[in-house]
Amino acid sequence: MDQFVSTISELSRNDELRAVVLTGEGDRAFIGGADIAEMAQLDTTSARDFITGLHECCAALRDLPVPAIARIAGYTLGAGLEVAAACDLRVASDTSRFGMPEVKVGIPSVIEAALLPSLIGWGRTRQMLLLGETIDAQEAAAWGLIEKVVPLADLDHAVEEWIASILEAGASAVRLQKKLIRQWEDLPLSAAIDAGIDAFEAAFESSGPRVKMNQFLSRRKATPNS
Repeated sequence: MDQFVSTISELSRNDELRAVVLTGEGDRAFIGGADIAEMAQLDTTSARDFITGLHECCAALRDLPVPAIARIAGYTLGAGLEVAAACDLRVASDTSRFGMPEVKVGIPSVIEAALLPSLIGWGRTRQMLLLGETIDAQEAAAWGLIEKVVPLADLDHAVEEWIASILEAGASAVRLQKKLIRQWEDLPLSAAIDAGIDAFEAAFESSGPRVKMNQFLSRRKATPNS
């Protein structure tokens, strides 16, 4: 977990970074969850240290200045689902399965499980956390837990389509948008609107808006009937 946080923090300092794709090794699991054998040895002190370390992994993804894309194949359980929820976008293979089974091994679902209500609502969050149920990719998509589900063979293509859209957009605009979305999560409505006004002003500190808008106007002039 320390290495993960260090790696993400290093990526964050790269001004040329446009997106980060997070995936598991192979197609059996995105992240199958925290190590139960390790957790079985925890006490109150080590439990706090352990779960704080996991939270820092999720926080590192949320604090990335660019979109984090979860490329999900296979099981995404417990801590793995919290990591996926900490990403900005989630695409999964149709063979993937999702769950928060912590109560079944005697612990509550915590830290970034708090992101789930904003994705799937309170009722479905309660269903996942209190019952420890596992759902398939199609149900996860219907709930809003993931944004897209595709056949396993098409997973990389789906990721590349999203990356192409990010690369087509203004680099500074995407960074400003992610920062603003993060602010919206914590602000009341009036303050969120004020933050948006600040972000709009900040966008014009670079030539990005002018370049992108002139490109749009040039394309429209070239195709007047569109």
